[in-house]
Amino acid sequence: MLMRTDPFRDLDRLTQQVFGTPARPVVMPMDAWREGDEFFVEFDLPGIDPESLDLDVERNVITVRASRPQLDQNRSMIAAERTRGEFSRQLFLGENLDTEQIRADYLDGVLRLTIPVAEQAKPRKIEIAHRNGKHQALTT
Repeated sequence: MLMRTDPFRDLDRLTQQVFGTPARPVVMPMDAWREGDEFFVEFDLPGIDPESLDLDVERNVITVRASRPQLDQNRSMIAAERTRGEFSRQLFLGENLDTEQIRADYLDGVLRLTIPVAEQAKPRKIEIAHRNGKHQALTT
């Protein structure tokens, strides 16, 4: 039996187990989706200095690191709910993605990763030779 796998569904389940649930939200909430031959991942990182962002790729693992400065101790805070300090999150990507061509943009507090599907994972046509000399193309 052939099964179609969705690396982000498995990733989301794993990250909820490790990093949080709706009752205990993660430090870097994310959305992930596919459009055509690209995957997109967006992380909410409001109030992060872009200079503190760090993105590493090793094989099929992406690590996102960021930091938000500690509060000034001279402030008399009424509420302090935002996470402070250093934090990180890892994504485990499927082998069908091209980690060499990842693009990252940070705009309005959102870090967006654009990850193209690897050429070898894209559908392609294969010609089949018939004994009568005619050729037929099949899509794989």
